[in-house]
Order: sequence, then structure tokens, then C-alpha cells
Amino acid sequence: MEETWRWFGPKDPVTLMDARQAGATGIVTALHDRPPGEIWTKEQIRRRQAEVQASGLTWSVVESLPVSEAIKQRFGNFRQHLANYCESIRNLADCGIRTICYNFMPVLDWTRTELNYEMPDGAFALRFDATAFAAFDLFILKRSTAEKDWSEKRKKDAVNLFRAMSESAKDALAYAVLRGLPGTDDTFSLEDVRSALAAYGGVDAEALRSNLGEFLRAVCPVAEEVGVRLCIHPDDPPRPLLGLPRIVSTADDLQFLLDQSPGQANGITFCTGSLGVRVDNNVAEMVHLFSSRIYFAHLRSTRREQDPESFHETAHLDGDVDLVNIIRTLVLEERRREQNGDVVPIPFRCDHGQKLLTDISRPCAPGYPAVGRLRGLAELRGAIRAVEALV
Repeated sequence: MEETWRWFGPKDPVTLMDARQAGATGIVTALHDRPPGEIWTKEQIRRRQAEVQASGLTWSVVESLPVSEAIKQRFGNFRQHLANYCESIRNLADCGIRTICYNFMPVLDWTRTELNYEMPDGAFALRFDATAFAAFDLFILKRSTAEKDWSEKRKKDAVNLFRAMSESAKDALAYAVLRGLPGTDDTFSLEDVRSALAAYGGVDAEALRSNLGEFLRAVCPVAEEVGVRLCIHPDDPPRPLLGLPRIVSTADDLQFLLDQSPGQANGITFCTGSLGVRVDNNVAEMVHLFSSRIYFAHLRSTRREQDPESFHETAHLDGDVDLVNIIRTLVLEERRREQNGDVVPIPFRCDHGQKLLTDISRPCAPGYPAVGRLRGLAELRGAIRAVEALV
């Protein structure tokens, strides 16, 4: 398996040399300054590629080539955005980059309520507290239809929590939820989110699924033609938020996705952290079921709390999902592919990490500290080599 490291470009305070010293050989990055819907030109791609190569590394995976809201909702100039997406796929292939991660989450990407949740050992982790999120939805965002989406108990708990919060705690909650896309400096405003939610007024889960199917039928033939593998990232968390549908959360969702375009270009980014927070997701079974279409792996651990809809990110080998068992399945799948002439290793990255040691005083994108990921990558590397020696 190929050890990769996410890098958010020249402004990332965790540098390419940090990644190299951590032992990674591949870089996972994107053209983060390009708005969704625009073409990634060969010149732009090669410029980023040269930056990576200057540090002795390889740009192995694109994460992400973003799908515009126009495509997700099929409105306005979505057909031009689809054509531009296909052109970007061709340009990436011409530059030798053939694994593309994307997601189909409406409005917000990953969502957390705390960016610095203190663990018993003094490390800091990302956390999602369902009651805090309900409080944000009901009393900070003040979404007009929020009342009907929460149970009576959750609403009561949210009222009590919100009343007890200081103004600074309320600001911190809003900041965490509105942080925007990982690796950027962008934070949505409350009005931005309200406007984006209003645009989804007529898009339910069935409609969003249909739009995903149309997207795949448009882009997968192009990816197939040029030898690119597209890998959808699961929803994070894998359940509806803010009244928005989420359609890449379960095994049934992943099967629907693969059925829309059965060619080999249509694949999965298997994120153990995202899928693992749902009690009803059997992640070990899912990795077996979909192993032949997993082209990229995000290996991280989460632990559900007493409230099963709340979770925090924990050390990589200590969460609810048995990562060693997941790794075993991926190693066996990689060997199966090699026997069939596919010698491209499955890239994985140590996804997220707790803030440890010098991370605590060093800036980083939420979830992407240097030392915390180095620890996680070292643990995963050891587990992979042990599995490879034993199977």
C-alpha cells in the first residue's frame, strides 16, 4: 500500500518536508484556489506537481476535484460545469495523475462541533456532539424547519446546553460548524448557510441520488477512457444534517453508487472514520463487499460516546473500527489485483490526527497536525508490514 499525506498547498503550515520526514512517499493535494466548476488546466496542474516533486515526493491522489453545487442540484450552468469536470479529468490524466477523490455532500463538507476537544492525556481531537449541533441548528442558525428534525429529548437537552453556554462558547461552536472545507481559510457565514440551504428546498434524498447518478454517467466514461479512477468519499458524519439529504452513508448507498456506472472508473474512497460512526454500519463487512472498487483509503478511528450520535476522533488503533482487520482485507485485495496484472498499490493516508506535543502550539488545518499524523502513520505502517508478513 502506498503511504500518502495530505497537503493543502504552499500556505499549509505543515510542509512537504514534514510529510517526507514522516515517511510518506505520495502526496494528496488539489488546486484549492480553483473554484468548483472551473477547469484545472495542465499548466496549473504541472505547477503544483513540480512543487511536490521538488521535495522528492509524488502527487499521487487528487483530493478533491470538487463537484459544484450547480451539478449537485442540476441547476443553472451545470452542463458547462460537467464539461469542465470532464476536461479537468483529461488534463489530470495527461499529467499522469489517475486517482481522483471527490464527494457529493450538500453545502458543508465534514462537520464537527469542537476542533480542540481535550483528551485525558492532554492531546486535542476533533469532536461531534449531537446535542451541541442541535443547539447550533435551533438557536444559532435558527433554521426555520429545525424543530421537526430533532426529537423532543434532543431539543430539551439542546435548550439546557445552550442556556449554560457562555458567549465565547457559542462563538466557538458556530466557528467549528461553519469552518468550511478542510484545508482552506474559508468560514461560511450564517447567512451563507441559510442561502445555501434555501437552494436545496426542492432537493430530497431521491432527487440528490438521481443527480449523483447523472453526474456519474457523464464523467465515468471519460475517466474510463483516460485510465482515471474516481473515488467518492462517504458523508461525514454519515447522516442527514440541517435538513439536507446525505446519500453516501451506508452499504446500500455505496451499492447504488456503483450500480450507476458499473465500469472500473467508478470507485470508492473507503473512509473508516466516516463510515465507522454509524452503529448500523458493519465496516469490516463493507470493506470485504466493496474491496474490488476501493481505490483510495482513509484510515482513521472514531469512538462513539454514550450518546451514539456523538463521537470523537481517537488514536488510530484505538477506535470502534478494527483497523488491523481492515488493513488485512486491503492487503489481500492488493495482492489479488497484482495477480491480475494491476500493479498500482492502493494509496492510503493517515486520515486526521490528534494534536500532540509541538502540534499544540503550531498552526494547522483542523484535523491535520504534523506530529499527530506522524504518530498515526507510524502505527499504520507497522500494522501494514505485520499484516503483509503474516498473510
